[in-house]
Parts: sequence; C-alpha cells; structure tokens
Amino acid sequence: MLTACNIFSPKDEKSASAAADSAEGMYAQAMEQINNANYPGAIKLFETLQSRYPYGRYAQQAQMEIAYSYYKQSEPESALSAVERFIKQYPNSSHVDYAYYLKGLVNFDEDLGLFGAGFHPDVSERNSKAPREAFDAFKDLVTRFPNSKYAADSKLRMQYLINALARHETQVASYYLRRGAYVAAVNRANGVLIDFPQAPATREALQVIVQAYDAMGLKDLRDDSQRVLDKNFAKDGVKPVVNPRQWWKFWQS
Repeated sequence: MLTACNIFSPKDEKSASAAADSAEGMYAQAMEQINNANYPGAIKLFETLQSRYPYGRYAQQAQMEIAYSYYKQSEPESALSAVERFIKQYPNSSHVDYAYYLKGLVNFDEDLGLFGAGFHPDVSERNSKAPREAFDAFKDLVTRFPNSKYAADSKLRMQYLINALARHETQVASYYLRRGAYVAAVNRANGVLIDFPQAPATREALQVIVQAYDAMGLKDLRDDSQRVLDKNFAKDGVKPVVNPRQWWKFWQS
C-alpha cells in the first residue's frame, strides 16, 4: 500500500512540533493531518509552509506530500499537476523515483475502469490516455532508477497495462467489425500486433483481421492472415506473434 513519502524521522517530527510556526513544526502538523486522513487540511498546511519557507528540504518535501494528498482524496488532475511540479523543480532529488511512481499510480487508477469487466466495446472512443501515461511514468521510473524500491511493482503494472491496452484496442477493432467498418477494424487490430505483440489479445486481433478481409472479399490477404493465425496459435497453446516493435522487451529487461 502506498504511503506518504516522509523523508524525516519521527524524532525529527516530534522535536519539530515544539515550534509550530517554524517550517519543521508546520511540516509535523501537516503530516499529522495526513495520518488522520484529513487531506484537505494537510494540503492547506503544506501550501502555507511553502509560501512562508519556499527554500529548503521542508518546502521540497511539502510539494511531494501535496501530490500524495490530492491522490488520496481522488483529485487526479491536481495530483498530477503537483507531482509534475516536483519533478520539474527537483529533478535531482533522491526521492524523485517516488514522484514518477506516484505519477504512474495516479494515471493507473484514473481510468482503470476502462479495462474492467464492465467494459462495453460499443463505446469505441473511450480515451486510453491515462493508462498510456501511466505506462510511460512507470517506464521512466524503471529506466532511470532500476534499483528503486518501486521498480518491481512498476514492472508488474506495466505488464498489466500492456495486456489491458491490447485488450481494449482489440475490443474496439471488434466493434468496428460488427459495424461493417472493415478497414478501421483491420487498422485497429494491426495496431495491436505492432504495439503489443506479446499480449494474449493478439489472437483475437488476428481473428478480426481474417474476418474483415473475408468480408471485403480480399481472399489473398485473408488467407495470409489465417496462416499467421494458424502458425502462431497452436491448438495446444498460445504462441505469441513476433514483431520488431516490442514494448514487452523493455518490461523483461
């Protein structure tokens, strides 16, 4: 479970509480509000701290805690804005890996319902921007900070996103197929093979392509696609399609 990225020890906070008007004291008060799940109160105190003491370690940490507090109270836009400010202002912080992780989590959670069991493929224009940005944030984290304590979880979330995005794109391709938009169906399904070659949804994407070409009377293309489908997906198991544009290689590295 994600917690606030508190860089100060309990001893620091206890001693700081004696001087409520100091940066240390205000930080301790704000962290107490976080511990009590009073996120609006914490944000207000952190923002006051930043305005009064704009320099130093407490102002830097306050920016991260503001992002975390917005995340916890389900305000993704404000959370992302705050975490982007942290990354821009403190790119060399020893805790910037946490910032990328939090950025990924905010986007990961924002549109997670897009890929849930309740997804209806006829809603073909649903925006997959947030999941893609979540993937990019996790990718930035594990690329730049491979030894980060958040790297392992980020890799798992990346794999989930790859499979979920592939499934979403395939469902949209199937929607176009049912509507008779065969060219659009082929293009969308081909995108799955190109961008997500190791995802389980590639099998369904190939099936969409075969059916679309058949509906258009393009028998040579249909037969070629059927051969690819037969070759890569044996009856006794699934063999992934090989393609040079492979996001999955990054995840496995």
